Amino acid sequence: MREPSRRVALFCMLVALYAAGGGYSSLLIDGPGQVALFWPSSGVALAGVVRFGLRWSLFVPLGALGVHLLFDPVPPGFLAYSLASNFFGVVVGAWLVLRTPVQDPLTVRFGLRALAGGTVMAIISASIGVIGMLQNDLIAPAELPAAATRWLLGDLLGVTSVAPAMMLALSGPALRQPRTEGDAYAPEGERLLWNVAIFASFLLMAWAGSLGGPYALGLVALPLGVLVWSAIRFPPLHTALAIAVTMLLIAGLAGLGLAGYPAPVQTRDGLNLLAFLIVVASLPMILAFAMHQQRVTAGTLQHRANTDPLTGLANRNAFEDQVRKALADPSAPPMALAYLDLDHFKLINDTASHVAGDAVIRGIAGVIEAHRHRDDLLARTGGDEFAMLLRNCTPMVAEDRARGLLRAIEGYRCGWDGQMLASTASVGLVGFLPGQGEYAQLLSQADAACFTAKEQGGNRVCLASLDGGELLDRTAAMRWVVRIRDALDHHALELYCQSIAPLRAGEDRGRHFEVLLRLRDPRTGEVMMPEQFMPAAERFHLGTRIDREVISQTLGWLESHPQAAASVSTCCINLSGDALIDEGFIGFVAERLRRGAFPGDRLCFEITETSAVRDLARAQRFITQMRGLGCRFALDDFGTGFCSFNYLRALDVDYFKIDGSFVRDMETSPLAEAVVRSINEIAHVLDKRSVAEHTETERERQALLALGVDFAQGYAIDRPAPIAEYFARPMPQWPS
Repeated sequence: MREPSRRVALFCMLVALYAAGGGYSSLLIDGPGQVALFWPSSGVALAGVVRFGLRWSLFVPLGALGVHLLFDPVPPGFLAYSLASNFFGVVVGAWLVLRTPVQDPLTVRFGLRALAGGTVMAIISASIGVIGMLQNDLIAPAELPAAATRWLLGDLLGVTSVAPAMMLALSGPALRQPRTEGDAYAPEGERLLWNVAIFASFLLMAWAGSLGGPYALGLVALPLGVLVWSAIRFPPLHTALAIAVTMLLIAGLAGLGLAGYPAPVQTRDGLNLLAFLIVVASLPMILAFAMHQQRVTAGTLQHRANTDPLTGLANRNAFEDQVRKALADPSAPPMALAYLDLDHFKLINDTASHVAGDAVIRGIAGVIEAHRHRDDLLARTGGDEFAMLLRNCTPMVAEDRARGLLRAIEGYRCGWDGQMLASTASVGLVGFLPGQGEYAQLLSQADAACFTAKEQGGNRVCLASLDGGELLDRTAAMRWVVRIRDALDHHALELYCQSIAPLRAGEDRGRHFEVLLRLRDPRTGEVMMPEQFMPAAERFHLGTRIDREVISQTLGWLESHPQAAASVSTCCINLSGDALIDEGFIGFVAERLRRGAFPGDRLCFEITETSAVRDLARAQRFITQMRGLGCRFALDDFGTGFCSFNYLRALDVDYFKIDGSFVRDMETSPLAEAVVRSINEIAHVLDKRSVAEHTETERERQALLALGVDFAQGYAIDRPAPIAEYFARPMPQWPS
């Protein structure tokens, strides 16, 4: 229907409803000069004008004219007063309601404002109306107060019983059937039970009233209880309609004296009845508004708790709840869990600002949402991380969809301050069937696969399986990281020491040893070797933190045992490759040496040739600055990397530590023996000292001595021991 035709139809409908309400009221008038006990047309008038605006108020006098022409003829002199009373009353009352913008009519605040406007409307209407009745000799002057009060209360009863239902019925679907987050309205079964209860209350009220008695009107409490039930459990429109029907029924029974209810004869009886019915109509409606506000507030809080504020997507908690429900459905088709992480997103935050980063995240969230199928679940789980549950999706299909999504993200551009910002993403996928895995396991697998995709260069998809060996290894590495961090937080790393012995007299006096690291399992007490946990630590960039902890614990122990510290000539400590590029590491060592008593010239830091040649200039700057603190250096595992001998001149180290694999193979491999001889000769040419690692037997020690190697380290000298036990041993006897 076109808009003009629709408005005309609505206007005519309001006129008809107003006239119908007046016709019903005319049945409750005993005779000429009497004021209607109940005027439901006032509720129609106020609701219509408040809903559509003051310009629509003309339907009120037209409806009133229809009432007098069809149902309640009045003297011509009173007709003008009647039309004016209804018109001016609703205009002023509606203006009071509308002078503050109506944001939500389903609130107690708006309900009380509408009640105030209805009261003013009733006062104005009653004032004009009774003056007209007095002017036309319809009432005597002595009857003026009673007539005015009855007119006012009759209008007010019409407002309280009919206006809410009319207002909600004339509004859009959102108000007629409001939906709240976590909708708590009663189910259909309870609605059916309520219908039976309200009908039964009407029958009981009529039956009990027919038995007579002075307290028949008290039986109104029966439907009142059912109305309160409606206010608590059903939408406001349901309660409003129930109130309107109930009030029309009760007013009809009382006004017409039906079912044993005596018609009010005395003025006081009529006024008491009206006041009582106004209260009965008002309380359930206010309660309904209050319950609706409570639901809206609870829904808003739940929405905030389950929604990411930046993108409007579900957050991690809401996503987890929904995925767990999907996993619990045994009839669900195959699914896939995707974990998406933006590549190098920190660059955008650092170069363009975090506000720009938020804009990019919002845009990429829109891209992902646009590629999401209707049944898929999507959430933002972290700063630049998203998760998706792909329903009815085999792993192959999921992988194709993920690649298409990555292409869309790669093509997205966000304009910001004259520049175009863009990013790529990495996706980890794990396909599964309902009941095949727990949510935590699936998310861990998808996260690990995403990490693998990022390690491989990003902007790619990595497909995991629940039994994928590589990804299970990564998950195990992540678990190691948790244990390492816990050990660091509680200073629970254990220090072992192993001697580095000279192979000829005069090389060293005092204890020359390497500090070795162990981690004890708190559950089993098992001591774990570095090769079990250091790969995970380096993979997740915990190397520098471990380095700092080892230095702190070593120096702390030596400073607390000055006699042992006095016996040390060289204390060797391994450094990770990350320490060479940590800008704060040198400052940490300098500050620790300044605060302690152990001299820096007795410290020797071991670095691998692989980490040194990764950035030769940086490594040399690091060594030079640390030498300024008195520290010495050893090039560890020498011979296993790809270091050119030309680099050795640039690396100012004191020791070359020959990798143990060559030492072990000397007896059976002429090549291994040649490598050991060459490294030793190069060390001596460069005025360095050589150390042979993993010297396990006396025969190997003698062979190394024959080759001219300076130091040996291994079981042929001593076994690693906890630091306290190591210093409790006698010092090794060097060759004389």
